[in-house]
Amino acid sequence: MTMSYGTVVLLDNDLDTLSVLQEAVEQRELNILRVEDHTQAIELLKEGVVAAILVSLRGCPDWRKILRNFRDLEGGIPCIALADRGDVAEAVETIREGAADYWTRPFILSRLRKISTQPGTGSSLDGKTESPYFQKTGRREGFANIIGESKKIRDLFSIMEKVADSDTTVHIHGESGTGKELVARALHFEGARGRGPFIPVNCGAIPGELLESELFGHEKGAFTHAIRTRIGRFELAHGGTVFLDEIAEMSPMLQVKLLRVLQERKFERIGGTKTITSDFRVIAATNRELEEEMRKGRFREDLYYRLNVIPIKVPPLRERVEDIPLLVSHFIDKFNKNKRKAIQTVEPEVLSALFRYPWPGNVRELENVVERMIILSSNNTLTIFDLPERFLASTPVRQLAITEIPAAGYSLNEEVASFEKRLLVQALNQTGWVKNRAAKLLNINRTTLLEKLKKYDLSQESLAYTLNHEPDPSRPIQERTPSNKMK
Repeated sequence: MTMSYGTVVLLDNDLDTLSVLQEAVEQRELNILRVEDHTQAIELLKEGVVAAILVSLRGCPDWRKILRNFRDLEGGIPCIALADRGDVAEAVETIREGAADYWTRPFILSRLRKISTQPGTGSSLDGKTESPYFQKTGRREGFANIIGESKKIRDLFSIMEKVADSDTTVHIHGESGTGKELVARALHFEGARGRGPFIPVNCGAIPGELLESELFGHEKGAFTHAIRTRIGRFELAHGGTVFLDEIAEMSPMLQVKLLRVLQERKFERIGGTKTITSDFRVIAATNRELEEEMRKGRFREDLYYRLNVIPIKVPPLRERVEDIPLLVSHFIDKFNKNKRKAIQTVEPEVLSALFRYPWPGNVRELENVVERMIILSSNNTLTIFDLPERFLASTPVRQLAITEIPAAGYSLNEEVASFEKRLLVQALNQTGWVKNRAAKLLNINRTTLLEKLKKYDLSQESLAYTLNHEPDPSRPIQERTPSNKMK
């Protein structure tokens, strides 16, 4: 089967309806997955790969309850009731219970070509209007989410554009927090498979004994707690992409099975005998050096070469610090909306401190720092005092580098107060917040120091809460809009 426009879930406890649908599946290039109970269908909905749900009234005795459950779910996924023969009263009841439509046989070729949602959602599988899943993701998941204009980022974009339309396996490597999943999503949504599902799997977050079931699925009764059939991620990814994050955490036994899947695109569910064929692309990522893991015997050499067809390295933030103002601008725009704030400018000293910091947590750490600064800021400007204490300790307060007074002018009182606050904080940090020593360092008495701390509402606790880091930083944030968000 070639790439599908979307995935249709058939809720039925026998194979008769599914066999009738096969001709339509082949002609329309759709991916139909049969499940036996509505909880499985809901799991698929949560995966974000479902374009429509077909409920067989004959195969689901409790179809009323099932339709109500789907009706209460968000997302606008159409739920179609399937009946063997027309019954007006039954049709009215299914619509009342939440079905988008009521189909009777023969419903296959004439109806499956155009599955429409309830009025107002505007999605269909006729190739003209995208399903809700693609409306929510699509191109907006692509290159535009990777912010930067440094040479490192331009080089990254260059190789991504070359391989996005390819089905070749890609290995993304880089430190934690650099944005490996953003790169994987961009490769998928900007490529030929962008209309198919993007299925992420964090191999490090799932226990080894459960990861095999997560990837390949299992049949009912395959092991003690297998109370129903589970569809695996490789099967769900038909027509799309599987993103295997932290692949170095995969056990040696599972590495062997993965190698076969990469070679043949075939597998069996745990406890099953039927070989399943799925058309998917694999993108893998890790923050470890797989060459080193291979030398230590923890990663298979043959799997390494199968995955490493096209290696892509995502640079750490410390190697592209010139992108920090763009990233800060992006995060301020984001959190102004999410946190209902109105931050407009950033003090030059803030960006100076951000440039000097080594960023062990990379872009993710920068995002967290900006979010916390915005939450704790008391005005529309981010100041040096909004930074976490570890930034303040290394910030020289004598850098009041004003080479030219702008046309709008400065407030002398505000600038003097800002400079005085910086001196107070640095003196206190240098003396471990021993106020007597800090007062001597500033050549003032302790009483004067206490009065100034009260005046500026400065305390060790308040600064500690500001948490956990030189284009023209004096301009308002809105004027420094990233110019290279790729369209």
